Amino acid sequence: MEIIDAIILGIIQGLTEFLPVSSSGHLELGKAILGDSSVPEESLLFTVVLHFATALSTMVVFRKDILDLIKGALKFKWNDDLQFISKIAISMIPAVIVGLFFEEQLEALFGGNILLVGCMLIVTAILLFLADRAKNTEKKVSFKNAFVIGVSQAIAMIPGISRSGATISTSVLLGNDKTKAARFSFLMVVPLIFGKIAKDIVSGDLTYDSGNFTSLSIGFVAAFVAGLFACTWMIALVKKSKLTYFAIYCVIVGLIAIGFALLNN
Repeated sequence: MEIIDAIILGIIQGLTEFLPVSSSGHLELGKAILGDSSVPEESLLFTVVLHFATALSTMVVFRKDILDLIKGALKFKWNDDLQFISKIAISMIPAVIVGLFFEEQLEALFGGNILLVGCMLIVTAILLFLADRAKNTEKKVSFKNAFVIGVSQAIAMIPGISRSGATISTSVLLGNDKTKAARFSFLMVVPLIFGKIAKDIVSGDLTYDSGNFTSLSIGFVAAFVAGLFACTWMIALVKKSKLTYFAIYCVIVGLIAIGFALLNN
């Protein structure tokens, strides 16, 4: 992989993991534009490295929250911190089920299906439009809400559906506080990312070539820095109800993707 390709894909992953425009969809579009040759056999390893970078950036942004949750959980009392962790665990259930039992069907969607990506970006845009018009509240995410948000996260495994967009929109449409919705959305994905990384490592499907170290390192740094910026920015945008701009962007990119797919069919 060329250095410039690693930088581009790293930035795309870092930005779109948090901004509500679908990281998986944009990576599919990026691969289509750069050509399949830009992401050869080390594709899975490169993807794992990029996801690890964005998970790490989330932990840096929410380091105080994570430390407080750990301290609260270690008190071994049914306090707010342990309840929050339990809600995170509940939210993971749908995605874990999909990942374990529908992995092959899911992977089949990542074969450069640009038409699917375009259509799903339109769906993401609709969710963002609706969420931006929801009234802000002081309500916290409930246990029932956590499972419903988890379902939306599982659906967001489809390329083109933004994970952050789907989970934040679902949470807000359920009547939850926008800032709390963003916090829950970003923290709920961290254990899933590390779980997926562990699964890929154990499976033995990852292949490493020392000649790719530079590309992997540069991609990691690009994704990490872009992730720090995007995560911090997104929290402010959700609070200020500025998701409509991303909805418009998703519509534009979605229509372009659909047009591209139809013209090259």
